[in-house]
Amino acid sequence: MPVDPNALATWANAITAGRLVLSPVMFLVIPDHQRGAWLAYLLWFALSVSDGIDGWVARRHGTTSTGAFLDPLADKVLVLGAMFTLVSRDVFPLLPVLLIAGRELVISVYRVLVGSKGVSVPASKLAKYKTVVQQLAVGFALWPWFAADSRWLWMGLLWLAVGLALISGAQYLVASRTTEK
Repeated sequence: MPVDPNALATWANAITAGRLVLSPVMFLVIPDHQRGAWLAYLLWFALSVSDGIDGWVARRHGTTSTGAFLDPLADKVLVLGAMFTLVSRDVFPLLPVLLIAGRELVISVYRVLVGSKGVSVPASKLAKYKTVVQQLAVGFALWPWFAADSRWLWMGLLWLAVGLALISGAQYLVASRTTEK
């Protein structure tokens, strides 16, 4: 049964809200070393998978304006919060995380500005890939099987996420200039 687009209490929104509420717990269990931790990894995995689940539920039952706002917010809180926590634990270097955060800030401001004019800016396919690569970078940095001995893997994914972030951000800005003309 389709939901009212203005509904607040939906299954998809509940999953998204759960992701927001559990994000700070996730940050607290990230270890102070580069060996990873099973609790951090399993919580990260569950929260990352819930991103796909809430999207699937929303597409199946209908999206809401609340979900359209909360889902990207939950993604940013979870991913950037985990990345900055990993920076504070000397696991991730600061520069790639700052580049990703800067892109997120610019695109979020852009979305708010055009949204005030009634224009919706859905996530591009490349931006969705960026999110997955970011989730993989954090996941492999936390997963004890890969954290210490496969630093090259998660660092490579982190820098790939930077590239995807900058390219997808540029695509949004280029597209905005072509639609203004």
